[in-house]
Amino acid sequence: MDVRDKLNGIFQEVFKDDGIQITSGMTANDVEGWDSFSQVTLIVAVETRFNIKFSLKEIMSLKNVGDLLKNISSKITT
Repeated sequence: MDVRDKLNGIFQEVFKDDGIQITSGMTANDVEGWDSFSQVTLIVAVETRFNIKFSLKEIMSLKNVGDLLKNISSKITT
């Protein structure tokens, strides 16, 4: 399973929607229920599943799912 597929599964679980298909340009405005609380839940789930940690600066710089994918990829390949 690649990073995108694994992240898509996390999105489906966090937002309780098996129909979610992430795209690089997807933002919180594109997902029903994506608010500040679910953002925290999403980040914690990503950190746990990928066994990585984000700094506050990294989290604050995320503009879309593509940014999140890049950040995850850079952390798991180093």
